[in-house]
Amino acid sequence: MSEVKKIREKFHSCLEITFTFLRLGCTSFGGPIAHIGYFHHEFVLKKKWINDKSYSDLVALCQFLPGPASSQIGMALGYKRAGLIGAILAWIGFTLPSAFLLVGFYYGITSLVSPGFQPILHGLKLSAVVIVAQAIWSMGKKFSYDKQRASITILTCISCLLIPFSFTQIFLIFVSGTIGSFLFQEETSAIISQKNKQHGSSFNFLFLILFFVLLVLLPLAAFYFPRAEILLFDSFYRAGSLVFGGGHVVLPLLQNEMVSRHWTTNEVFMNGYGASQAIPGPLFAFAAYLGAASDILSPVWWKAGIALAAIFLPSFLLILGVLPFWESIRSNRKIQNAMFGVNASVVGILLAAFYHPIWTSSVQNVQDFSVALFGFLLILFWEIPSWAVVLLSVVTSYGFYLSRY
Repeated sequence: MSEVKKIREKFHSCLEITFTFLRLGCTSFGGPIAHIGYFHHEFVLKKKWINDKSYSDLVALCQFLPGPASSQIGMALGYKRAGLIGAILAWIGFTLPSAFLLVGFYYGITSLVSPGFQPILHGLKLSAVVIVAQAIWSMGKKFSYDKQRASITILTCISCLLIPFSFTQIFLIFVSGTIGSFLFQEETSAIISQKNKQHGSSFNFLFLILFFVLLVLLPLAAFYFPRAEILLFDSFYRAGSLVFGGGHVVLPLLQNEMVSRHWTTNEVFMNGYGASQAIPGPLFAFAAYLGAASDILSPVWWKAGIALAAIFLPSFLLILGVLPFWESIRSNRKIQNAMFGVNASVVGILLAAFYHPIWTSSVQNVQDFSVALFGFLLILFWEIPSWAVVLLSVVTSYGFYLSRY
């Protein structure tokens, strides 16, 4: 009977993961930093799958790893909830909506980037401002509450803004952790409950081995066996393996792979990139559009699926390979002291990203500021659901747009 109960609970967990991430995949506009805010609201504040400290630690880990941080966070949350199948379902739910939209755009859905759609998109950007501001407010109160932590947060923010390179974040997290290990000699306790602690490190180590094996063998396979499927998979796997800093950083690599090899034109590439800014979910889903638009293979959905799976596979292998070791390492008292500095640094990184690109691309006038400020009031103090704030931001933005005509 207990086995039946376990199976039933696992099934319910898988359903919950699927539908929760599918909803987030359909509504999470604003890019990776906004996604971190959405995830914080959904899984820390609302569902309480993970506490604030563990979530901040997870964000820090995903900042270290190459690939899309928000997607890796989603995979890790699914893995902690329901194991390997949970990680897969979380990725599918969060990624497929944007992938379908972008392949649909390839087939001719041009209305997504038409002038009439812009005020709706702008309203979604304003809602992202609110969600990220709430995450920074909540995390800042917990991790930047004294002068030492606040100093790390502010100095990290300033450094990220003045030195806007992807490796800056990794360097700052490392420095903040080193400072924290000496500065914060506090009594700490294990931050991982036995229920959530993952085991099977030997099994997970195979994921890391597979990551490096594919990184080495795929170029060789593409050279000696230049089949279209292998060439396409190799290009997108390397792009997903070697990029720190999120979706926008991968674009030059993808452009070089696709345009310079004459698999598509630069105009087609840029049209797809423009459409990818108007959809929810991870920017790495742009790979589905590029796969569909490539001239190397057919049919469309087959090559789109190959490109999408290849660009996310490195992130999947890395996060599942590293997570159990990270869970064990961060339970060490010295590491936990370092994590006080890392957590404060993560808040600073979010704060810098909140200013640019989220604030600078969204809040353009006093009306925008008013919408964002009112949404912040509703979601933080009146505890209005995030979906209602998103809807209000879109309707208000479109109302301002209509009032000009």
